Amino acid sequence: MAKIVVMGAGLGGIVMAYEMRAKLNREDELTVVHLGGTYSFVPSNPWVAVGWRQPSEITVEVGPVLARKGIGFRPEGARRVHPQENRVELNDGTFLDYDYLIIATGPDLAFDEIEGMGPEAGTQSICQIEHAVQAKAAFDELVKKPGPVVVGAVQGASCFGPAYEFAFVLDTALRRAKKRDQVLMTFVTPEPYIGHLGLDGVGDTKGLLESALREHHIKWITNARTVKAEGGTMVVEELHDDGTMKATHELPFTFSMMLPAFRGVPAVYGIEGLTNPRGFITIDRHQRNETYPNVFAIGVCVAIPPVSKTALPVGVPKTGFMIESMVTATAENISALLKGQEPHAIASWNAVCLADFGDDGIAFIAQPQIPPRNVNWSSQGRWVHAAKIGFERYFLRKIRQGQSASFLENVVLDALGIKKLKEIHMEAAE
Repeated sequence: MAKIVVMGAGLGGIVMAYEMRAKLNREDELTVVHLGGTYSFVPSNPWVAVGWRQPSEITVEVGPVLARKGIGFRPEGARRVHPQENRVELNDGTFLDYDYLIIATGPDLAFDEIEGMGPEAGTQSICQIEHAVQAKAAFDELVKKPGPVVVGAVQGASCFGPAYEFAFVLDTALRRAKKRDQVLMTFVTPEPYIGHLGLDGVGDTKGLLESALREHHIKWITNARTVKAEGGTMVVEELHDDGTMKATHELPFTFSMMLPAFRGVPAVYGIEGLTNPRGFITIDRHQRNETYPNVFAIGVCVAIPPVSKTALPVGVPKTGFMIESMVTATAENISALLKGQEPHAIASWNAVCLADFGDDGIAFIAQPQIPPRNVNWSSQGRWVHAAKIGFERYFLRKIRQGQSASFLENVVLDALGIKKLKEIHMEAAE
């Protein structure tokens, strides 16, 4: 009998549990460790932050769903991994032994690295559903008393799509409230150019996003090092591409949402041989850690080097399709090891992204995610907004049914996603 533990029940962890269960024998034990009992669909957080979704609409109580699949669940959360002992210490002081560990925790949010950042300090976030709920209260105040807005990401961030997405969703929400004309908006990013996305661009994301920002009257600052936020003012240093100082900006704000830098979670941070200096899990081409070969990792917690040299730290995003490919490879490889075989599956690491703007949006596909690429495509249109709604409904339905939601692999890449995404949207709406 094998004991497998999955740390984390987010987008990657919950799908990992379903796919891993299907690969195991009946007598094998599979346990998911997560802090709290709720799964939330993070891509919908921008909608929660402007009142287009209620938290109850995008959350699932995972304990009962996992139980129906024969998967154990520990909502205490992990305090520390002890890889030399093959066990995980939980927050209640108990331990879980494992034969194989799959780390799918997502990141720790490094708000503390910049003065004045984060929901507790005065700026908003959409990284967690609790943050999005708090942002909704701040948005309501903005509608009552309009003022300048700063949206973007700080240096060291590695998921820029949601920052762009929220800027445009906020723009749409303010237009619907008839208050957009009273709000000056600035987009702040460490990217060397608009649409870099941590991927050195995909297709014409630079042109598409620059044009969209202009059309929506959103100014921008790139190569931006966020210094601090204090007293309703954000201090930002704008650099040249070579890293030398270009200008310092003091941006007043009534409302601000800045994505933080990411780092590894405390349960793994600083474990020699397991993580890099930033706390992300180092893996080989089979998703396996080289020092501890019975430890695998998927998703945002995985260490990936930047695609190119930039003036400021710009991380590589881990998109949903990329994570799904990691999940499938990991399940295949652990299954092979349990049969006495060598791991052989390799994740594709392709990138597929749907960035909703509230009434239209931009989609891109990068195969592989790291250039040079075989497919380097981007497009804009109202179909993206419809597709994002369809994706949300389809994915949540699958999670509630206890099924692996391999949506992106099986649907998005079919005819570049456009036809099938619209079909899924219509099906989910029925």
